Amino acid sequence: MSTITPKIHDIYKQVVARNPGETEFHQAVAEVLDSLGQVIEKYPDYADHKIIERICEPERQIIFRVPWSDDKGNIHINRGFRVEFNSALGPYKGGLRFHESVYLGIVKFLGFEQIFKNALTGLPIGGGKGGSDFNPKGRSDNEVMRFCQSFMTELSRHIGEYTDVPAGDIGVGGRELGYMFGQYKRMTNRYEAAVLTGKGLTWGGSLVRTEATGYGAVYFVDEMLKMKNDSLEGKVCSVSGSGNVAIYTTEKINQLGGKVVTLSDSGGYIYDEKGIDLELVKQLKEIERRRIKDYCDYHKHAVFKQGGNIWEVPCQIAMPSATQNELNEEDAKMLVKNGCIAVGEGANMPTTPEGTKVFLNSGVLFGPGKAANAGGVATSALEMQQNASRDSWTFEFTENKLHGIMKNIHKACYEQAEEFGSPGNYILGSNIAGFRKVADAMISLGLI
Repeated sequence: MSTITPKIHDIYKQVVARNPGETEFHQAVAEVLDSLGQVIEKYPDYADHKIIERICEPERQIIFRVPWSDDKGNIHINRGFRVEFNSALGPYKGGLRFHESVYLGIVKFLGFEQIFKNALTGLPIGGGKGGSDFNPKGRSDNEVMRFCQSFMTELSRHIGEYTDVPAGDIGVGGRELGYMFGQYKRMTNRYEAAVLTGKGLTWGGSLVRTEATGYGAVYFVDEMLKMKNDSLEGKVCSVSGSGNVAIYTTEKINQLGGKVVTLSDSGGYIYDEKGIDLELVKQLKEIERRRIKDYCDYHKHAVFKQGGNIWEVPCQIAMPSATQNELNEEDAKMLVKNGCIAVGEGANMPTTPEGTKVFLNSGVLFGPGKAANAGGVATSALEMQQNASRDSWTFEFTENKLHGIMKNIHKACYEQAEEFGSPGNYILGSNIAGFRKVADAMISLGLI
């Protein structure tokens, strides 16, 4: 926080004091506030209306008990969360994460990021996030169903098409969303399709939603490269993770002429110098739910590095797509040394503040998560539009809309960075563009 004005630094200290121990939330707030000094000087109305103080305080924080029984009849107690952060632009919108690491600080960091990400899409959606410290890995379908039903029994009283619209995130895919939507329908006696997004295609889901976050991140990187008269054609790319975002990031890079040589999971990473066999990865991860190391059973030339650092592999494009703070300062230096020219964040806040400084100081094009991975929530909003109109769009039509949204996000970030004297700084541009849109709406709505 050394580069911001004393007044904003005081606000940051107040946020830390009011939210002790929530380190991820503190990091997310610091990263945004670090960009706002010039904005407050140029537009003093934001300070007069206490916009920064208000935007850092969630409108509502909900914590609840989730009791459920396993297949042996043993009772378990988990904790559920929903942080409804800001609804100035529309109903709260953001995913649900099921993972043992989830606690209030994680949910608040994700919800805070979601405010600005959703604003950048240009669509009428506010910011929120939720989840539980339940881990669905290793649980039977019946156990996951019982947990999801218990979770939705409480969550149902806080959500709705015009109030709060959750989606999936880590640990929450089509299976979990199906169980939750079924319980919501059962409790409310309403087929309110727009209350959840990321649904199955046979019951209100949208084509492209599965691919959207990965596709969108690649579109954003492609737009950054175009500003340098460059493209993804022929580029060697390193993608972390092997879940939904990583898989479809890889797919779109392949379509645009690049070559992905790495993927990873919590056990380590694989390196395939010939290029990742994406169909095999889809079979292993999406259908068989196996570990990424099993890839090497089918391609003997590929290498698996147990517990290895994926960023040691030389590449021109890096796409961190696993989880927060996975790429640190030393990783960034290694990537720069090995010839990396662009980074696109597919995950939420996967690069540490020290890592982002290395990239910015080295002239590496850097697409921050709130801009680069906004394609997922953008397509969720498109799903809401289809549900509201009882319509279903083609894959091509929806993908074209997604591509247009990502182009507009890039344009907004680029122009705001230029206006405030830092051309090419997409971190600054995304923070300012998202903040100004939400701030202007908050002023218009009065003191609420």
